[in-house]
Amino acid sequence: MASDHTILVFGDSLSAAYGIRPEQGWVALLTQRLHSQGYGYQIVNASVSGETTSGGVERLPRALQLHRPETVILELGANDGLRGLPLGETRENLARMVGLAQAAGARVLLVGIRIPPNYGPRYTEGFARIFPELANQYHLPLVPFLLEKVALDPTRMQADGMHPNASGEPPILDTVWPHLKPLLKKNR
Repeated sequence: MASDHTILVFGDSLSAAYGIRPEQGWVALLTQRLHSQGYGYQIVNASVSGETTSGGVERLPRALQLHRPETVILELGANDGLRGLPLGETRENLARMVGLAQAAGARVLLVGIRIPPNYGPRYTEGFARIFPELANQYHLPLVPFLLEKVALDPTRMQADGMHPNASGEPPILDTVWPHLKPLLKKNR
């Protein structure tokens, strides 16, 4: 049975505050925003740097059983794309995680990601299509592109060009928030 007060963030380094202090990451900032606006949710950040969708499929059942979330923010796929893994495999793994979360009674907010264009247009565009297609198929709310407000702004990215720095994290929260807020209930 899903808990009515837990949000599980299930992602990779983009949600695990890679390269910055954990309290600077968008997930920690989400916790602060929820509390300041009167939402009584507990946030569990089960994000792991370097995680692929296949690793997520392996880890998700235990996380669902342990935390029984009402909502799962599913932010995986970037590492699949950066490794050039088959698009069908990534799509199937994300679909499996959506199914697992829904079977556990959780709502899913799917978070889209894009990869750099150097993988070629066919792969890059095919990768980008996975997220809206799954959102449509499973009737999920979708964050179209997590890094929308930061990816092309070097002042908000770490030197690796892949991960946001601390100043890039608040805009990420602002990208997620309008898609998450309709799923929330006040005064828990």
